[in-house]
Amino acid sequence: MAEHHSNDPLHGVTLEALLTDLVARFGWDELAARININCFKKDPSIKSSLKFLRRTPWARKEVEDLYIASLNEVPSVQSQDPSDDPWGKWK
Repeated sequence: MAEHHSNDPLHGVTLEALLTDLVARFGWDELAARININCFKKDPSIKSSLKFLRRTPWARKEVEDLYIASLNEVPSVQSQDPSDDPWGKWK
């Protein structure tokens, strides 16, 4: 019996998990800059944002689209000064 695997990147991802991931990745300020939603700008919280996104389909769609796009982004790695690397000379 073959298992069915969904190609939908949102499959099995709750709105709360998705939003928590975006906040961890971008922070509230960057999230508000990318998506112009007041709940991201004024006293943001996961709880208030979830309440708004569950009632507002267009906003939820924008957040989901950003999440999907962010899956393809490589997190920027800060370049480390070789002199700060204790293993730098050993490598």
